[in-house]
Amino acid sequence: MTEGIVVAVVGAFAFAAAAVLQALGAEQVSQRAAIREERRQSAKAHPSLRSTVATMLTLPFLIGFIFDIIGFVATLASARMIPLFLSQTIISSRLVATAFLAMVVLKIVLILRDWIAGAVVVVALVLLAVAAGSEGTDNERWMHWVVLVSGPLLIGLGLLCMRLLHSHIASATGLIAGVVFGVMAVSSRILDGVDPLSVSALFTDPALYALIISGIGGFYLFTVALQTGSVNGAAAALVVGQTVVPGAVGIIFLGDTTRAGWGPVAIVAFVAAVVGGVVLASSSAVTAVERADVTNMPTGYGHAPRDTDITGKDITAGR
Repeated sequence: MTEGIVVAVVGAFAFAAAAVLQALGAEQVSQRAAIREERRQSAKAHPSLRSTVATMLTLPFLIGFIFDIIGFVATLASARMIPLFLSQTIISSRLVATAFLAMVVLKIVLILRDWIAGAVVVVALVLLAVAAGSEGTDNERWMHWVVLVSGPLLIGLGLLCMRLLHSHIASATGLIAGVVFGVMAVSSRILDGVDPLSVSALFTDPALYALIISGIGGFYLFTVALQTGSVNGAAAALVVGQTVVPGAVGIIFLGDTTRAGWGPVAIVAFVAAVVGGVVLASSSAVTAVERADVTNMPTGYGHAPRDTDITGKDITAGR
């Protein structure tokens, strides 16, 4: 249990470090005179391939990419070591670390609400860790095919939302991206051929391909969600999708448990951690990091970026 918690915490901090470093790289590129002139001459201020490549070649961005890999591996590992309702909640608490690192590295001031939300998340995670029981070992073959089908279907639903919705695009897509990441975590839990290692069992397991598809698809959907609407709405929705759905699947289908008599505590702690994460998603620190993270990325699939509020509502209408 302890090892799994440590791995999940490492993953959360790795994702936070990656986000802040990549934001720092984007900021460095955006300050270059040539890029500023390019943006000024662009009618929609859309980032070009030139600025995208320039961002990716900065040292902070490259180091951030390494941290992303560490976070990805930690997510998969922790999903196999502790209950999903705990591992996914810890991973989603990266927003706490993001806000803190943004304050230190990017010199962004945190308001009282951010500090309270962060403290609530930390306390809730401690209680959730104490209340958590063992990870489930239930693993029926049909689950491996379900995750393989679910990932592409959810990704397709996300793409459809981008095309059809005219409001709340970021929140809807962010929520779906979170659920897709949840499918990735479930796939990791049920994956065969890992312990003990069996190459034949590993590469013939549908869950392996579900894991890969969901990881790539979730990353793409969330990146586009950040580009097409409210950063706050997308980040908040991601927290909900990434924690609630896989947590429920772990309890209902995989056999994840809480300690005897600690069920109510686990429920309260889980809800508090999710709510705290949603509140923290509206932090100016998280907004600055997530928005800078995609500042120099090519325009995504769907509608063009708009000025929005936390719900994803277009606030440019009527100007």
